[in-house]
Amino acid sequence: MTDSLLWESDTPVTDLGIEVPEWIEGDVSPCDVAAIIQGGCMSGAYMPAVTHYDAGQTMAKHGDDVLGYIESDLGEIPTPPEGESWAGRACFFLSYAVELWALAIEPEVEEALRGDE
Repeated sequence: MTDSLLWESDTPVTDLGIEVPEWIEGDVSPCDVAAIIQGGCMSGAYMPAVTHYDAGQTMAKHGDDVLGYIESDLGEIPTPPEGESWAGRACFFLSYAVELWALAIEPEVEEALRGDE
């Protein structure tokens, strides 16, 4: 379960000294990280990854980095659902990467927030 401390902060994680990949909006907050971990991007926790136009634009610009991030974390690239459209594939991969990133930085965000107490 995500630390409740994350839910209490809407300060951008970049203000906590945490690096955000270019394919994630820089103003993502600990509260956003908690919501992404709890419900995934598709829950509405991170709309740029599930809005076809936004995800398509991000993947057009940063797709290699997104896929590289997924592969470095998992050791492989997951297969999108069969019959998924191009826009749907952009959402699938971007959401996957954002969710992996949120899980990876959770301890760092918690530590940074505890340091601010």
